[in-house]
Amino acid sequence: MSTFTADDLRRYDRHLSLPELGRAGQERLRAARILIVGAGGLGSPAALYLAAAGAGTIGLVDFDDVDESNLQRQILYGTSDIGRPKLDAAAARLRALNPHLTVTRHDAPFSAANGAALVSAYDVVLDGSDNFPTRYLVNDACVMARVPNVYGSVLRFEGQAAVFAAPGGPCYRCLHPEPPPEGLIPSCAEGGVLGVLPGVIGTIQATEAIKLVARIGEPLIGRLLLYDALRMRFRTIDLPRDPDCPVCGDRPVIRDLVAYDQVCEGTGSDLPGVWEDRDPGDLTPLTAAELRQWREEGRAHALIDVREPSEHALNRIDGAVLIPLRQVPFKLDQIPKDRPVVVHCKSGGRSAIAVAMLRLRGIDAHNLKGGIQAWEKSET
Repeated sequence: MSTFTADDLRRYDRHLSLPELGRAGQERLRAARILIVGAGGLGSPAALYLAAAGAGTIGLVDFDDVDESNLQRQILYGTSDIGRPKLDAAAARLRALNPHLTVTRHDAPFSAANGAALVSAYDVVLDGSDNFPTRYLVNDACVMARVPNVYGSVLRFEGQAAVFAAPGGPCYRCLHPEPPPEGLIPSCAEGGVLGVLPGVIGTIQATEAIKLVARIGEPLIGRLLLYDALRMRFRTIDLPRDPDCPVCGDRPVIRDLVAYDQVCEGTGSDLPGVWEDRDPGDLTPLTAAELRQWREEGRAHALIDVREPSEHALNRIDGAVLIPLRQVPFKLDQIPKDRPVVVHCKSGGRSAIAVAMLRLRGIDAHNLKGGIQAWEKSET
């Protein structure tokens, strides 16, 4: 029997009139727990429309204060909120819109330490983050917890949306296995963003979340939606799951959450559990000076570049063979076993992961300390 009150029937009348949604769908919405990572440009419209739609619980992950520069697009906030914690202002605004809503505030960055617990407590996650490390963390946490990830991103006049980590569908790493090189893609602060653009994409994210929760329609699973505001064009492209994906593929090699900024830029010496929970042996790295000495002496070795093709196209070390990190487990037959193998990335993080895995398989692998950045510095 329905537990809707007379007030509920009036508030959600337009939903209840939809045969595809109806009372059953509205009940599912009321029982739903939806996590929004980032209460900014994308999170603002998504949260407002989910609250209005009757979502039972909305979790908000953010730790910033409202800044005047936010008001051009972050419609949860007003001028009087400047300097106020976003979570305080957002919770008040959402409860004013729908007093039946439960707002759970998570006043902290989404991180490797809290990501698994956050995601596992919700039915659907909306990714409204504005940086690559958080996107990868949200993606990996959702895949591991088997919680759908409603993705959105905006820059200048263009936006994207998709549903990742759904059963049988792709994840964010199937689209972008590794982050782009630092500085290649500008942030919204650097490149700008049309104020209404997050409203369009954030509302699409809310739509997809409602469809997933209410079990209606055809969510954006296996499809990437592209929006061009200047030309007012929408198009979708097929995005199948990558069987070689390191986190959602047939043989996943990423099994624990690791802060992706550390993987890309760190030393890689503190990355337990990324491959197999076994001791790979001594991982003392090889310096750029030592590699140069090897070359001058004519010492036999192989050089593997585990960056992405876009990075390899920008700069490279002569003689390096490109095998992106995600492909290493599936191209072991291309890596020599009769001589030392030197592995490099941008600054040493990804290559340390590859070296650990190669050593577990008996390959005499060495990590180039500091990556290609240290190599190029050593030339001057």
